Amino acid sequence: MSEEARKRLLGPADAQERDRIVNAEERLEDEVYTASLRPRNFGEYVGQDRVVENLRIAIDAAKARGEPLEHVLFYGPPGLGKTTLAGLIARELNANFRPTSGPTLEKPKDLVGILTSLEEGDVLFIDEVHRLSSVVEEFLYPAMEEFQIDFLVDRGAYAKTLKLPLKRFTLVGATTRAGMLSAPLRERFGIVQHLDYYEVGALEQIVKRSAGMLGVPIDAAGAQTIAARSRGTPRIANRLLRRVRDYAEVRAGGAITAEVADEALQREGVDDSGLDRLDRAFLRTVIEQYHGGPVGIAAIAATLTEDVETLEDVVEPFLLKENYIRRTASGRKATPEAYRRLGITPSRSDQPELWS
Repeated sequence: MSEEARKRLLGPADAQERDRIVNAEERLEDEVYTASLRPRNFGEYVGQDRVVENLRIAIDAAKARGEPLEHVLFYGPPGLGKTTLAGLIARELNANFRPTSGPTLEKPKDLVGILTSLEEGDVLFIDEVHRLSSVVEEFLYPAMEEFQIDFLVDRGAYAKTLKLPLKRFTLVGATTRAGMLSAPLRERFGIVQHLDYYEVGALEQIVKRSAGMLGVPIDAAGAQTIAARSRGTPRIANRLLRRVRDYAEVRAGGAITAEVADEALQREGVDDSGLDRLDRAFLRTVIEQYHGGPVGIAAIAATLTEDVETLEDVVEPFLLKENYIRRTASGRKATPEAYRRLGITPSRSDQPELWS
């Protein structure tokens, strides 16, 4: 693809645009702001009603029995509140919260210090638990089941294993790829909960609450405009709110209305359905370069000069959810909704089902 064609697809901004505002993966900016915006108890938590109710029942039962809560696994797309829920579990249990992540636990010794320092009932949170190495995972099994770890002393003929007891704790794991968890690890979680995308109404409540905590005046229409473009994800909703706040303070007297939110988000390249430049470039590539498909993901990635993993993990989930593309055995296909969203009329060379 020529440089001119790539710019036409991606718009005037950087063609690669790797730091997308609608990317649900957490950034340092999100860590800084999210800590102050997170709910402090289940009563303040918006959405995921089924998950919250199940957790409340399990926590109340564990407290009534005087036992630690069973190990909990949260899975679902990024940005939906898995870390927040883990923190709320610790608060409800009046326990210490010890967060870490799978990639940082490379060897068993990385886990020994954490496990031995846990007090009775503490909550150990492992984000991206699917990225634990196999040797660390196996080391974790006896800790989860029997609350002890096997500690190897010496080597060779003199090697022996000591069993080091641990205080009973609750492990909360979070993953965006439940399919990558090994069956033995998955089966050791007593409570498994799936987090799904949020409805616009719930996101409106989140935007209003966050705006209030940030001291930003916002009306109902402004909150709805931001929520509708947040791709069902609270993390994206809060990130869009911060960008709109900046624009409102500089160009609109500080108050957020529907018009202010729309102008600010259009400048960020986010349209009224939540699609950004890379999303639209993906769809245009399938439609214009490959006549609506089917086309392999590797071919799309090569055309956009993006890597396959970025498209599969970051771009495709929302397009699939909104029915703009379909995955088939022969490749990706654009749907009639994608043509309508981009204002493109199918040609006779496109998929027959689009014009027949």
